Amino acid sequence: MTIRIRDVAKIAGVSPTTVSRFVNDQIRLPEATRRRIRLAIELTGYRPNLHARRLSTGRSDSIGLVIPDIANPFFARLAAAVEDEADARRLELSLFVTLNRPGRERAYIEALARNQVDGLIFATNHAEHDLLRAQQVAPGRMVLVDEDVPGLPAPRVFCDNYGGGLLAGRHLAALGHRRVAYLGAGPELMSGRLRLAGLRAGLAEGAHVVEALCSYTREGGAAAASRLAARETGVTAIFAAADEVAIGVLQVLRERGLRVPDDFSLVGFDDVEPLHLFDPPITAVRQPIDAIGRHAVDLLAAPEDGPERQGEMVLPVELVERASCAPVT
Repeated sequence: MTIRIRDVAKIAGVSPTTVSRFVNDQIRLPEATRRRIRLAIELTGYRPNLHARRLSTGRSDSIGLVIPDIANPFFARLAAAVEDEADARRLELSLFVTLNRPGRERAYIEALARNQVDGLIFATNHAEHDLLRAQQVAPGRMVLVDEDVPGLPAPRVFCDNYGGGLLAGRHLAALGHRRVAYLGAGPELMSGRLRLAGLRAGLAEGAHVVEALCSYTREGGAAAASRLAARETGVTAIFAAADEVAIGVLQVLRERGLRVPDDFSLVGFDDVEPLHLFDPPITAVRQPIDAIGRHAVDLLAAPEDGPERQGEMVLPVELVERASCAPVT
């Protein structure tokens, strides 16, 4: 059975025109009337005709989420959070996966410019991105999450990358670790730059950080761990700047007969993988991924001239202590 606007109007006790103007944000109504219409919409399961809305208002009530890789648990969790918030706001969500290819990123930005969606939540692993900066995107129609794109005029929602590195460094310093390896992205990415800087600040004075830079993938973590193991570094702890990196590290250590935390203490970042089920359970900095998704949708839904559309939102992280770190003996 197709639910039409007149069905909602009949239950709410108003005219179909009033319902139409209400769902299109074209009318101010008394709160009691607004409640009746919302209840009628909920009872009937009515969904506005997006094509008709686009013709009448220039809006589609749809947003897009652009992510590099849906197979990565971090981005899968982010997509779920955005979908949940979009659904709560009766927004349609289109998911675009770029496979880390700038050409695909450009195509999705152009889709926004053609008004195929009202706005985009955008995550990229390309920090210096001329393709994005070259696009004429209206302020407020895009929200950056996870990584920064310097020079792009868009609001941003990030976790506290520096604070996460600081928590990891302080935790390892309290256990007596003086030589710590950092495995993760380099300074070309905001997250890598800040997580490494936080780690250095959190370690005790005189401590040394050995860098083994890599992508935020299992393959990258495994390759960096292999390079690290091939050198005599005196490292006693590893800060893996993503869950996927930590899993790659564990793979290499076990292949070499090394154990966590007996041979190396290990701290991860993200805590989206089921790290509590590992043997041993892995200590990690937990990102507020659900909150990042919610706030990104909030920003797209906010008034275009609202103060919340400006600047950068940095959400706090926390260190979840488990059994992968031990005192230096």
